[in-house]
Amino acid sequence: MAELAPGMQDLAFMTYREGRVAGMAARVFRISFTGELSFEINVPGDQGLAMWEAVMAAGAKHGITPYGTETMHLLRAEKGFIIVGQETDGTVTPHDLGLDWAVAKSKDFIGRRSLTRADTRRADRKQLVGLLPADPREVLPEGAQITEVDVPLPRGHGSKPIPMVGHVTSSYMSPNLGRSFALALLRSGRSRMGAELYVPLEGRAAKVRIVQPVFIK
Repeated sequence: MAELAPGMQDLAFMTYREGRVAGMAARVFRISFTGELSFEINVPGDQGLAMWEAVMAAGAKHGITPYGTETMHLLRAEKGFIIVGQETDGTVTPHDLGLDWAVAKSKDFIGRRSLTRADTRRADRKQLVGLLPADPREVLPEGAQITEVDVPLPRGHGSKPIPMVGHVTSSYMSPNLGRSFALALLRSGRSRMGAELYVPLEGRAAKVRIVQPVFIK
């Protein structure tokens, strides 16, 4: 960035600036969904290819490389960054996700009253946690339920139901960690750190350990 637009690399996190990048009028955002030190460069659509080529040429000696959405999703999960609609649904609050710090304390906004209700502050609500499977090669199915008992998925009519305490929201194999990991919403999750629970699968249950949802700081 310093080579393409001297001074732009000094942008503070979550700020933007308008100027010229590689000689083109652009708007630069210092934001990141991956946890890396990143910039987003906005240009008119007909200049997109020229900007791409300029960035790739400037970054060649630094080993720059494109990456796709699957890599982006893995990188953000390693940092504990959520995807709205994947780590959340209509019942999940910022408090459940450990994001109270992002909610304005002195402003009025739609939904503020709901965040102060006793029900949305219960200690036994589902909260965002990390999971480490006992088998570091096992990638848990996203959407899989979590239970306190070591039993496989029920099969057939009349099977006894298993009480569930949460579910897997995201699950990946991480080259950076050298193992699999997952994010989950778990009842009373923040008070269960270090506990071992189970994810029922066909014919068996996968043991998991509850950890903090940030795997790479």
